[in-house]
Amino acid sequence: MAGHSKWANIQHRKGRQDEKRGKIWTRVIREITVAARQGGGDPAMNPRLRLAIDKAKAANMPADRIKYNVEKASGTLEGVSLEEIRYEGYGIGGAAVIIDTMTDNKVRTVAEVRHAFSKHGGNLGTDGSVSFQFKHCGQLVFAPGTSEDQVMEVALEAGADDVITDADGAIEVLTSPTEFEAVKNALEAAGLKPEIAEVTMRAENTVELTGEDAARMQKLLDVLEDLDDVQGVFHNAEIHE
Repeated sequence: MAGHSKWANIQHRKGRQDEKRGKIWTRVIREITVAARQGGGDPAMNPRLRLAIDKAKAANMPADRIKYNVEKASGTLEGVSLEEIRYEGYGIGGAAVIIDTMTDNKVRTVAEVRHAFSKHGGNLGTDGSVSFQFKHCGQLVFAPGTSEDQVMEVALEAGADDVITDADGAIEVLTSPTEFEAVKNALEAAGLKPEIAEVTMRAENTVELTGEDAARMQKLLDVLEDLDDVQGVFHNAEIHE
């Protein structure tokens, strides 16, 4: 099944994430904290915690720091109470944007998110205003040149929902959130290592932006991602800078 060319966008996003390694650590620690508090500190019994620990390892967080944060969150130590809140809005050219946050002060957080939108050409929407344009799913992306037949065989056997070959040769494997870990493990066991592997909000359709609109949209996304309470930003813009 053919899809849109998005490898350049994926590499661009990954590069920007790598530039913000310290910020990623902060987000991963929050995710570990909430996952451990909600589901306990045993990764074997807590899929969300396992995924958070995988993210921490991928960000090169030391094992002792991971262990400390798991124990702190699941133990008796007093900590800040974090609340998960999702915001939705519109960027440049009507592009849809979802912002996931963890915050101890939602009044502060919504003010910062609203300000980012209004200052950089977007609009904060209401709950449900854009989320229907996204699918909550597991996504594993393989670089162009990876064997499509091998990926398809292993992924579908392991329980994947779909395998999509994009126009530029990148291969996407889509799963339900619950099957993501099993599919990822099966692919890696077969020697197929994805460039990106995450449970995400995947846009069903994209809005192509070029030139000044692309630059403005990237600025908006950068500002949102740099907010202290933001855990993740998802959008349907295909940016060509």
